[in-house]
Amino acid sequence: MREIDVQEAFLEAGYQISPEAADLIVSHSLPEDLVCYVLEHVDESIFVIEAEHIDVLSFESECGTTLKDGSGKSPEQLTEASPQITVSSQGISEEKTSDPVASSSTITPGTTSVMNSPASPRSKKYSSSFPVGYGSGGGIDRSTGAGTNGNGAGNNINIMSDITDMSTCVGEYMEFVQYFRNRYSKLSDLIRGRITARPIESLNKNRKHGGGLRRSGGGDYSEVSIIGMVSEVRSTANGHKMLQLEDPTGSFLVLVHQAEKDLFEEASKIILDEVIGVTGSLTNDGSLIVAKKIILPDLPNISHRREGTWGKAVFTSDVHIGSSTFLEEEWCNFLDFLNGKSDNEQMRELSKDIRFLVIAGDLVDGIGIFPGQEHELDILDIYDQYAKAAEYFSQVPEHIQIIISPGNHDAVRQAEPQPRFPERITSLFEDRVIFVGNPALVDLDGVQVLMYHGRSIDDLVASVPGVSYQEPEKAMIEMLKRRHLSPIYGSRVSIAPEKQDHFVIDPVPDILHCGHVHTIGIGRYKNVLAINSGTWQSQTEFQKRVNVMPTPAQVPLVDLSTLKTSLLHF
Repeated sequence: MREIDVQEAFLEAGYQISPEAADLIVSHSLPEDLVCYVLEHVDESIFVIEAEHIDVLSFESECGTTLKDGSGKSPEQLTEASPQITVSSQGISEEKTSDPVASSSTITPGTTSVMNSPASPRSKKYSSSFPVGYGSGGGIDRSTGAGTNGNGAGNNINIMSDITDMSTCVGEYMEFVQYFRNRYSKLSDLIRGRITARPIESLNKNRKHGGGLRRSGGGDYSEVSIIGMVSEVRSTANGHKMLQLEDPTGSFLVLVHQAEKDLFEEASKIILDEVIGVTGSLTNDGSLIVAKKIILPDLPNISHRREGTWGKAVFTSDVHIGSSTFLEEEWCNFLDFLNGKSDNEQMRELSKDIRFLVIAGDLVDGIGIFPGQEHELDILDIYDQYAKAAEYFSQVPEHIQIIISPGNHDAVRQAEPQPRFPERITSLFEDRVIFVGNPALVDLDGVQVLMYHGRSIDDLVASVPGVSYQEPEKAMIEMLKRRHLSPIYGSRVSIAPEKQDHFVIDPVPDILHCGHVHTIGIGRYKNVLAINSGTWQSQTEFQKRVNVMPTPAQVPLVDLSTLKTSLLHF
């Protein structure tokens, strides 16, 4: 077991781990079992695992094992020799993410039915299925309903949806089955109003009996519609697209002809685990459907009416306080702007109307995100990073309400959906700062904002033609079309199998706010404003190697009454 495997295991369980603690585990003869033992016994209030938190003697007393030869030190000596944590993190793209529950009996798209499968029991004393539910507790009273700013004026904020204090999953097999069934149920209901779909089971039964489908009054029923979750996408030998759709009753094949250019182009953007509807004709043997139309959950064409809303909101993300590439001078210029300290009269006037500051994750740079990053941190302790962040946000004028959600660099569990920061961190900030989970739906005095850090953009860039890091709003529009923030399971985003799929976009927000990719993107799709808010971190070493150019120190400013957006440069 390598050091990076140890770090990924603890990240999936919601913890960060110091290099010394990781070395201690790797040096043991049973590192996998030791990881499980530590996760079973660690205090859930701890976020950074130090060597002192690893009770090797107690573990060995149960297992009868010892450290590998080579270090020349006892477990006690290794623990005593542990210095302060010096692991750091950097640019977003560099992170490597393992499966949502490491080594567990997860469901692989395209190979295993997720909607009608029995559970399988565990047998090992220390299961290698690392829990994904750690760190889900909140710790302070949730801020819901009306908030007030420092001047007593009403900045009404209502948290409409948030996983905080609601997480129940531990990574059991049936929880994944339940999760995907809930996803299918929610998204299929959105499609069902537009087509009359048959259960897949009815198509399979007719095929087994050797007959095509028939109308009740006689005659061929050659055109059918089904709704299913995509479990496989492949190209045939002739260049056509073959899809396998699955519903709770069975699975069925769908063929999209290359000659149908518009339909084929649409099919080329279909990704695993999304829910779609298909209308088409059955082949003579009833073995597959030749598609004529593909229906996505998509957004309705009806626009929201916002009445009585006033003022402006600032959207930002990926501040990365603590990183050596954090742009402190530009950030301080931004704080000066919020305080009306600008040489530009127009900027001073703009600052007077700002009511909300919304941050979509990666407030700090974190530690232990992956090995070898300690040389790129200016602040080596995670809590010192948050203390510095609290100091910065205390300089924001009191009439501006601050809402903060976490990202993959923050000190919460890595599996999404993520709860808000724990009390040890939130207590560092002023009471007027509101903390929510990731994702979270927040009503800002009549304007509904869906906050999501945006890790799934990595998957969409890799899977959907035409989507890129330089235009992140296109990835966000793909989310809106699918009515899902993170449709692909088992790729770069670790998804915790909660009872409800918290990534389904319902209700439809006025604004979808993401970050994560460090590039600015602003777009509109069916009356929804999509904002990716860039970063306050300059280009990292990894971004240089992969030629990713961030757009830092740029801030979208939105007029809440019209959703007209301006881009401010600092």
